[in-house]
Parts: sequence; structure tokens; C-alpha cells
Amino acid sequence: MSSDAAAAATAAVPSIPRDDDGPVFRAPWEAHAFAMVLTLHDRGVFTWPEWAVALADEIKRAQAAGDPDTGETYYLHWLATLEGLVARKGVASMDTLSRYRDAWNHAADRTPHGKPIELRPEDFCGIA
Repeated sequence: MSSDAAAAATAAVPSIPRDDDGPVFRAPWEAHAFAMVLTLHDRGVFTWPEWAVALADEIKRAQAAGDPDTGETYYLHWLATLEGLVARKGVASMDTLSRYRDAWNHAADRTPHGKPIELRPEDFCGIA
């Protein structure tokens, strides 16, 4: 992820957790989700204003459902927004996203701590 792209994203979406050096992440998956959004934006799947509105809507829905808005769940909302936009734009269906999420969880369960997680065909077995 380029620093220019990260700077553009943090300028366009002011709610992104950051410090003086740019976006900050509590876990690697948050950085990966951030990078996926940058990539899809760069490929023209959505604009920054479109992303900001979708993310704000997702956060409002979560708060209405009881999210305490402590900042710890920010990237969960980011990921939910990403999945929703990807599905609405026809990049992938929610069923496909769910199938891959389940396969990823299966792969993570069988992977020893500290080793890279790799999806294998058997990770999709038994997944509808």
C-alpha cells in the first residue's frame, strides 16, 4: 500500500484511526481490509465520497444496534462496509463472500499459530 494512497484515504475519510505517520491498525487483518479498500477505490469500484457515506451508514446501524463506539470495532464496520459495497457493485455476491469467509475460518483453524494461512480446496468442503 503506497503512502500516497493511504494519505488520500485518510484525507477523504476523516474517521480513519491515525497517528502522525498515517493510519494505525490494531491487527494485521485491519491493514489488509484497509489495503483492499484502497485497491478497489484505485480500480474505480467506488469513489471516496461513496465509501465515506457507506461507512458512516454502517457505523450508524451498528450504534443503533448497541455498538459502544469505543473505536475498537471501527475496522469491523470497515469490513462490513467493504463486503456490502462489493456485493452491491456486483464484484462478488454476499454468498460468495460468506463462502470464502467460512473457508478462511476453516483454514485458520487448521493452521499453526505463526504460520501463513493458505486456502486449500478442502477448506471449501462442506460449505454451501
